[in-house]
Amino acid sequence: MAGPTRHIAVAVLGALALAGGPALAASLDGDMALGDPKAKVQVIEYASVTCTHCAAFNRDVFPAFRKKYIDTGKVHYVLREVPTPPAQVAAAGFLTARCAGKDKYFAVVDAMFRELPVWIESGDALASVVRAGAAGGLSEAQVKACIVDQKGLDAMHARVSKTLEEGKIEGTPTFVINGKTVKVGEMTLAELDAAIAQASKR
Repeated sequence: MAGPTRHIAVAVLGALALAGGPALAASLDGDMALGDPKAKVQVIEYASVTCTHCAAFNRDVFPAFRKKYIDTGKVHYVLREVPTPPAQVAAAGFLTARCAGKDKYFAVVDAMFRELPVWIESGDALASVVRAGAAGGLSEAQVKACIVDQKGLDAMHARVSKTLEEGKIEGTPTFVINGKTVKVGEMTLAELDAAIAQASKR
């Protein structure tokens, strides 16, 4: 999938090569979130839909985490997009999720994670993006229009740039809980339990 996402790829690859820095803001324009925004605990995950570790977390841990903490109003969960190689595929996935709308955003992201081993095996990333878009109610034509829409690309570039300006992300996934970077890499439910319990005491 070639196209106008090279500026996103360059920005992300450069930032991921840097050492860690301060945690990012609790709220940024364009954040996609689940759960009660007034919850005592905020969990921010910096992730990419082309990241195998992020996909594993989404498959193995996130459903139980969501049921236990997000759906019960105990945690406000925020996903921040950090497109990683191949960044043009990640950008296409995130753009498609946003074109599906806030109500369907996470359904498309979930579908992209589930499609990751499929397109790695087949080499046909576009087909996987189209199938993920269908999970959000988008037609193939709508997906193809979405991923080349300059306004959407510019907005994504601005979001990614803002994220990388405010703090350095060493890798994906990165988990920040109540403003503190807790772990770079997959978290188990037990690790999340411990970190959330600690954050709840503050």
